[in-house]
Amino acid sequence: MCLDIGIAVCGPNEALVISGMFQGGKPTFINGGRAIVCPCIQTVQRIPLNTMTLEVHSPRVYTSQGVPISVVGTAQVKINGSSEEMLGYAAEQFGGKPVDQILNICLETMEGHQRAIMGNMSVEEIYRDRKTFSKKVFEVASVDLHNMGIAVISYTLKDVRDEVGYLASLGQARTAQVKRDALIGEAEARKDATIAEALAEEQRMESKLVNDTEIARSKRDFELKKAIYDTEVNTAKAEAEMAYSLQAAKVQAKIKEEEMQVKVVERMQNIAIQEQEIMRREKELDSKVRKPAEAEKYRLEKIAEAERQKVVLEAEAEAEATALRGEAEAYAIEVKAKAEAEQMAKKADAWKEYKEAALVDMMLKVLPKIAAEVAGPLSETNKITMVATGDGPIGASRVTNEVLDIMGSLPDTVKKMTGVDITTRMARA
Repeated sequence: MCLDIGIAVCGPNEALVISGMFQGGKPTFINGGRAIVCPCIQTVQRIPLNTMTLEVHSPRVYTSQGVPISVVGTAQVKINGSSEEMLGYAAEQFGGKPVDQILNICLETMEGHQRAIMGNMSVEEIYRDRKTFSKKVFEVASVDLHNMGIAVISYTLKDVRDEVGYLASLGQARTAQVKRDALIGEAEARKDATIAEALAEEQRMESKLVNDTEIARSKRDFELKKAIYDTEVNTAKAEAEMAYSLQAAKVQAKIKEEEMQVKVVERMQNIAIQEQEIMRREKELDSKVRKPAEAEKYRLEKIAEAERQKVVLEAEAEAEATALRGEAEAYAIEVKAKAEAEQMAKKADAWKEYKEAALVDMMLKVLPKIAAEVAGPLSETNKITMVATGDGPIGASRVTNEVLDIMGSLPDTVKKMTGVDITTRMARA
């Protein structure tokens, strides 16, 4: 039922916020106790009073000098349950919210104040005087969180880092400051250079120019202070050095001018020598290559023409010789034919006169020639293989018998051809 009465209890680490009827227009806060609550007409909210530890990270924040550094701080915060006013602020800000959300709100607030303090201090102030930095963050954050009902119990600077090596160079910068004002300018230049590396290129160049100006100004002040004791000496020395440098520059310029003139003359001579070398090579080419080539061409043309004339003349001579040879051979044949005809006529007359005796005489003259013609092939033979049955002579005697058998058959052959029996006629004779 809506009118049932309930009892709400809270431990010492939390507070009850009871609002609704019977509260006199404002909520009632109970810290570590109990209360009677009517659920339908009253609302109960719990606010945690535990101490919350925040690790506040502020990565890459630019200090007042423009140097990017990263800071990690640790803060202890809690809702102040001892003050009803603070509980009212907390109930208004965090009523009904989980602890994680409250923790995140506190963390964002602390980080914002931490970044703001970093931007208003230099790297040296943050690094060397951590207590002052922590105090400033503590004071600023306490005021802001007080309005939310949260009290900052403590804040400490846990870690300071940079990504450009600025902290590592602080020792060198301090040493340079101890030495002299000129070295102070060098330390500032290093600081400006480190800052410029983290900025855009245009900002880096601008910072470098400013830093160079400061260095030049520091050097100028140092030189002015030093010039109080030796102004006159340095002035005279500077004038002498300037006069010497001017004279040396003039002499050097004159030497350069003379060297250039010498180089011009040498170059003109080299050009003339090269032109002469070109002409010499052209003449050499003309005498060794072109003229011999033309002479060889002329010689080959003459030789070709002579060969052509030779061939023509030889062809004409051969044709004429062939014609003369043909005429001579025709004449010789004609004369020979006439001589043979006359001889045959004379032989015919002789045969008519002598008849058989002449015939026998002629046959006897012809037989040795026939024997020579028969034995001729045998004289040209390198090797003869004889095959015999064993019933007659063998070896060379067999070859001789073969020749004699051929000669013995000649009378029969003549008889068959001419009708003259040589054997009978020779027996008669």
